[in-house]
Amino acid sequence: MIYHIAREDDWQSGLMAEQYLPAEFAADGFIHCSTHEQVLRVANRFYRGQSDLVLLEIDPERVEAEVIYENLEGGEERFPHLYGPLNLDAVAAVHVFTPGGNGSFQLPAGLDG
Repeated sequence: MIYHIAREDDWQSGLMAEQYLPAEFAADGFIHCSTHEQVLRVANRFYRGQSDLVLLEIDPERVEAEVIYENLEGGEERFPHLYGPLNLDAVAAVHVFTPGGNGSFQLPAGLDG
């Protein structure tokens, strides 16, 4: 599985449109995703303290857009990027993703193993 941190409003808009595209897609040209090992680092670096989020659990085998593992910032760690809209049937689960009292995130129950 791969994971995408989404704003709740963007996800709800995607449900109505029957495909998901975050607001940043127009500027970035892809949807940022993370592996299981990367998602908490990404959440705590870029979303610390934000409470309007959901964590999309995505089956990459079902994604219709091209999935490319790459690093566009010059580092060695590669991240999964979706080069197109996310088809809703590739989303295996949607988890409430709320930070703890100190603003940092933990994986939702069932994903922490």
